[in-house]
Amino acid sequence: MRINKFISETGYCSRREADKLVESGRVTINGTTAELGSQAELEDDVRVDGKPIGQQKGHVYLALNKPVGITSTTETHIAGNIVDFVGHPERIFPIGRLDKDSEGLILLTNDGDIVNRILRAEGRHEKEYIVTVDRSLTPRFLKAMSEGVRILGSMTLPCKITKEGDRVFRLVLTEGKNRQIRRMCATFGYQVHGLRRVRIMNIHLGDLGKGKWRDLTGSEMQELLSLLAPQE
Repeated sequence: MRINKFISETGYCSRREADKLVESGRVTINGTTAELGSQAELEDDVRVDGKPIGQQKGHVYLALNKPVGITSTTETHIAGNIVDFVGHPERIFPIGRLDKDSEGLILLTNDGDIVNRILRAEGRHEKEYIVTVDRSLTPRFLKAMSEGVRILGSMTLPCKITKEGDRVFRLVLTEGKNRQIRRMCATFGYQVHGLRRVRIMNIHLGDLGKGKWRDLTGSEMQELLSLLAPQE
């Protein structure tokens, strides 16, 4: 199999991160420096920075209710990183990001394949948020947000938005630009005071306690894989 898939299957990191390791010359296969696209077999001696990486492991899939202040990174030298916070016995990494000052649902896994499939932009996978802002919502604001907002030099995709209270709304996005919701609100002079993600595709936050995590259920995984399957 391709070296990036081999590395991700061990739970060491995602395929994308594996590509970076290969590009920087930090990966060897049987003593030879790997290149992008290199092939590796199960019996091969694959090393990162001279250290052998573990055997392929069973996959784990977790849902975490991330608190504010935890950073969605695998860099363990960063205080408050999500990997140390969860403390799972397997080497896991987050699927996508959730800003340090945001809270709610984030998925973690050691399955590099599913990471790539979920993050693939053309998938248009839904993510749902509850947002609290600093002043009363107006019909004009809600309409403009739903139609798309120019941030970071391009228009956001149309989205679903529902008013939940005087200063609270529910938003369903199918993309994930950097600090997208905060930037969208700021365009209209609103400041986000609270941002909580409550759903990723078919996975719901539900009543999972803040700072707690759980394994995804078999039925959740079955539906998730079905949603990720290529469309005919």
